[in-house]
Amino acid sequence: MHKVAVIGGGWAGCAAAVELADRGATVTLFESARNLGGRARMVEVNGVPLDNGQHILLGAYSETLKLLKRVGVDTNDTLLHLPLQMRYPNGSGMDFVTPRLPAPLHMLAGLFRAKGLRREDKLSLARFSTTARWMDWRINTDCSVSELLNRFDQTATLVQLMWRPLCIAALNTPPERASAQVFLNVLRDSLGARRAASDMLIPKVDLSRLFPTKAAHHIEAHGGRIVCGSMVTGLHTEGRRWAVSVQDIKEEFDATVVAIPAAQAARLLNGLIDTVELEAFNYEPITTCYLQYDPGVALDHAFYALVDDARLKRWGQFVFDRGQLDAAQAGLLAVVVSTSTEAIAMGHDVLADSIARHLAEVFARPALSTPQWTKVISEKRATFSCTPGLQRPPNVTGLDGLVLAGDYTASDYPATLEAAVRSGVQAGRAIKLG
Repeated sequence: MHKVAVIGGGWAGCAAAVELADRGATVTLFESARNLGGRARMVEVNGVPLDNGQHILLGAYSETLKLLKRVGVDTNDTLLHLPLQMRYPNGSGMDFVTPRLPAPLHMLAGLFRAKGLRREDKLSLARFSTTARWMDWRINTDCSVSELLNRFDQTATLVQLMWRPLCIAALNTPPERASAQVFLNVLRDSLGARRAASDMLIPKVDLSRLFPTKAAHHIEAHGGRIVCGSMVTGLHTEGRRWAVSVQDIKEEFDATVVAIPAAQAARLLNGLIDTVELEAFNYEPITTCYLQYDPGVALDHAFYALVDDARLKRWGQFVFDRGQLDAAQAGLLAVVVSTSTEAIAMGHDVLADSIARHLAEVFARPALSTPQWTKVISEKRATFSCTPGLQRPPNVTGLDGLVLAGDYTASDYPATLEAAVRSGVQAGRAIKLG
């Protein structure tokens, strides 16, 4: 039986371990933290299970959805399926919802019915979609998303209310610096594919329960083991085998998947492979602000888009009503602030107060300015900056039995759960067994 070590228990590491276990390997998954999940996991605050970042998945996340089902997750019970939409509260922006019609009719009908957009805006969006399809969602030379939108003559209203928030949500990089080609890849697989691919999927359970916990059970059921609270401090070859060191304990394996963040992987692999690409990434933070109100407080919809404006100290691109996802969290709102460097510089208390006042204003509900408690959670290196022409390393390293897994590896996608899962599955398949 082939023994394989997977170093790192985020979604990429869990995906690699599940793939290897299903292929018949005996897997040991090492995770330095006490719990699996990495940058997408549950944390407990005031006795309430929260995520370290609110996430939206897409129907286009085919590998993620397949993997969830493989480990026994019922996605109908654990994910709220909503049609593609960009809804702003109380006329503060547009109201765009696609009906459940075959593609591309769903987009056309949603555009026809949209409120808050002028005829010029709707025609501009229709031209973008038509031209992008004709171009097969590809451009000859990568550029910024802002430059792409300018080429396509997108109106200022569309940029502010649709393209900017979608770009920031998908790539966690401002349009001025974000890769147009990667953005087009996401649009190709969502707006440009079947209708269900554009659905927005919001987890109704915490992120740990959604996948990492189920993955751990699956791995153990296939004879593997999970070792949490154990940081791998060394990795080197012993003949044709790989020696993994955890403090003073060394264990040998036939192969190893390194599924830790790029900067950590560079330190662990220094002297084994060329780590230049691993060290070249810049990073963007994502912040989620949780605000607990009286359980009777609820929004009309599960989530809304928000107009963020750093100049006016209005932070956040989306607000989620957690009570509509889990009745036990009634009255809990979650506001996501992507690319949040400037926001978190204000300090958590000041940021939470600013967000609460913003919610009270846009929803015209003064009581929202005074939550019972707030919690700000920032992942300072949530994703890499997804810039034009960025070079990302492949899964394979050139060394037999050593592969990489992570959302930063070469992919059509930005740093998303889908990119992590795809990379993990590919890494698991790249290991030669037998």
